[in-house]
Amino acid sequence: MEENPVMTEQANNVAAAENDQNPQFSLQRLYVRDLSFEAPKSPEIFRQEWTPSVALDLNTRQRSLESDFYEVVLTLSVTVKNEEETAFIAEVQQAGIFLIKNLDPSSMSHTLGAFCPNILFPYAREALDNLVVRGSFPALMLSPVNFDALYAQQLERMQAAGEA
Repeated sequence: MEENPVMTEQANNVAAAENDQNPQFSLQRLYVRDLSFEAPKSPEIFRQEWTPSVALDLNTRQRSLESDFYEVVLTLSVTVKNEEETAFIAEVQQAGIFLIKNLDPSSMSHTLGAFCPNILFPYAREALDNLVVRGSFPALMLSPVNFDALYAQQLERMQAAGEA
């Protein structure tokens, strides 16, 4: 039985049009946008007993590039003090370019605010640990972060602020 080439082409065009409307997500590129390290009390800090306290500041931002491409930047800033003296300050901005198509506004917001940072975090954590170890300090080994929970908290704060 021979297929009708016109019917096959029409079926392929319909399938392509349907696929073009389906949600699409792909990671295009990962990169370090900014990296900094400062150890203001070295070398004296290395001669003290090591009893560190760690303060972590985490932030994300995103911006639209051309058409359906978005840049998401995850910033991890760590300040480690030994007693009252700052041992080191380290910061990494881990970024990614993502192709995201055909999502409703709520799904797009969640994807940019939680899903993409979840992808970026392991790379940022590794870059930060590498930076700290190169400064001759013990690796931080940051615990995983639940970006979905952080995103939900941010939505609640925004809704509360809107009601106030």
